[in-house]
Amino acid sequence: MSDKELTAEELAAIERKYDSESAFRPTGSKIGKVITAALVAMTLYHVYQAGFGTTNELMRFGVHLAFVLGLTFLLFSWRRSPDTSMPPKVWYRIDGVNILDIILALLAVAAAMYLPLLPLDVAAARAGNPNAMDTFMGSVVLLFTLEAARRSIGPTLPAIALIFVLYAIFGRYAPGPLIHAGVSWAGFVDGIYGAQGIYGIAIGAMAKYVFLFVVFGVLSTRIGLGALFIDMATALAGRFSGGPAKVAICASAFMGSISGSSIANTVTTGSLTIPAMKKVGYPPHFSGAVEATASTGGQITPPVMGAAAFIMVDYLNIPLRDVLAAALFPALLHYFGIFVMVHLEAKKLGLRGLRAEELPKVVLVLKEHWMALVPLIVLIYSIFSGRTPDYAGVNAIIACVVVGFLKPNNRLTIPDLWDSLAVGARNTIAIGTAAACVGIIVGVITLSGSGFRIGAIVITTANDLAGFFSALPLFNYFELQQWALFFSLVLVAMACIVMGAGVPTTATYIILVSVTAGAFQILGVEPLVAHFFVFYYGVLADITPPVALAAYAAAGIAGSNPFKTGNTAFRLGIAKALVPFVFVYSPALLLVADGFTWAAFTITLAGAMMGIASLGVAFSGYLMAPLSKLERYWIGLVSGLFIAPGLATFVIGLALLLPIIILQMRARNKQH
Repeated sequence: MSDKELTAEELAAIERKYDSESAFRPTGSKIGKVITAALVAMTLYHVYQAGFGTTNELMRFGVHLAFVLGLTFLLFSWRRSPDTSMPPKVWYRIDGVNILDIILALLAVAAAMYLPLLPLDVAAARAGNPNAMDTFMGSVVLLFTLEAARRSIGPTLPAIALIFVLYAIFGRYAPGPLIHAGVSWAGFVDGIYGAQGIYGIAIGAMAKYVFLFVVFGVLSTRIGLGALFIDMATALAGRFSGGPAKVAICASAFMGSISGSSIANTVTTGSLTIPAMKKVGYPPHFSGAVEATASTGGQITPPVMGAAAFIMVDYLNIPLRDVLAAALFPALLHYFGIFVMVHLEAKKLGLRGLRAEELPKVVLVLKEHWMALVPLIVLIYSIFSGRTPDYAGVNAIIACVVVGFLKPNNRLTIPDLWDSLAVGARNTIAIGTAAACVGIIVGVITLSGSGFRIGAIVITTANDLAGFFSALPLFNYFELQQWALFFSLVLVAMACIVMGAGVPTTATYIILVSVTAGAFQILGVEPLVAHFFVFYYGVLADITPPVALAAYAAAGIAGSNPFKTGNTAFRLGIAKALVPFVFVYSPALLLVADGFTWAAFTITLAGAMMGIASLGVAFSGYLMAPLSKLERYWIGLVSGLFIAPGLATFVIGLALLLPIIILQMRARNKQH
């Protein structure tokens, strides 16, 4: 492929191909207007409830679920197709939408609202003793949830949910420690058709928090915040060696802070940064990998992050500001790791930065877009002043609208606002179906009590591995309990990556937290640390082959081999794989974890930075001059000492690196 920039249609096709959540069906103008009106109504309802509403939570969650399920059947067709043209006119379609799907949408709304509309005293009296209508309506919601998830995010998560459904009913046939008495169909539906299942924490976080922040991301980008971020990143980092790649890192970090979507971030910023990287000499696969790796940081970058961050707030019952504070330095370490590898690659290839005439002027950028920063400032101030996340989200949305109407450029018109409110709601539909589907799985875990059973299996397996390794020479330096913790973390990390290959990050996070909470509790890992560990490895799946969707989307823009791009992206993002181990062994990195001290934080941060930088040198094969294979292996081994928190290991690591540094200085002097 040439280095020409792709058109908006080509970029949309790439996003549609790799992001199932954006594969909306084409519709005619009449039904399209109906769908848009419903989406805007959904946004207005959520904004009103967050700012002024007084309805009970079950009603609020039920309305959200009704919107999600109903709109899914209108927005997503039975069979996903890459063809975005209108289907041929036939008697059973109205403006491209099958009549059956319209009927299913109406039935889904009715079924989702059945439980919330029951009088509270009636619902309480029938809890644990449902009548036939309760069981029927619960079964309908269950089936519609599975089908909605299949249409919007693919078959993997619904298939996992079905396995859990079978496990709940036929638990007496399960093997070993997983065995349980099983439940009847009525008992199962009663358990998952309520606050412990489909109407639980996952859908609640979507209704209360996530929805508002997604809408904020759309509105803030529309009024020019995204353009400000990209231009500022170009102005600040573009002039340095290999500048476009460093621009990609900075721009993706900024954009990710308000988007929270790996693939959308990749397509948005990659359309500009990938051709620029190729132009200065980066190989296509490396260009795509840089953008993909930087873009996956969006879900871990404050202040918006991904949906999982808000679910963490409800799970742990802690303020959002604590979650954002905990996420700050691990996110910075992720970008630091990418930056190191990009810089070394640029030096190795002798790549230039952007010329002065190719760089935007900081003063002009700020003059043009400074007002777009106001909503972000409002959001951050609201969160850190102790306001609830939904209150902060509403304030930020209102600020976007006000600024949008006042800005001299990127001015927001009424049609623009209408469209943005619809797009914001539309972008939450697939996440909502995933949350509802995960509610089924969480309900089964609660019903069967399998969480601690699975935790015990993890601990037993880890103990067996620990016993083997602790008996070996050189490995017996560490105690059996230390090895057990290490192997438990490895097993959980592997499960996150495998499940994340076909399941959205938020769903992976909720499922793995639910089934590994018992293991982490037995191991004595603090809940906040355990949640962040699972969260990080769920995000890592977006750049982990064989299903590295963000990397594949970037490869589509770069014109490179997808698998090679995915492998390179995983190498560039290796920091994200190491940082979770760092904060498990030294929770001080998360700032708000128990036992925080500035001394522990400083040592941990310095060690993590040195370890990540050392690993980057080992992978790139370059420091001040090319490295031999032996030197690369040596540096790779030494990097483990830095990552293991502690002053002693830090000093030993520096001492072991010193000979390599001296050899590199000599090699550089010979080159000059």
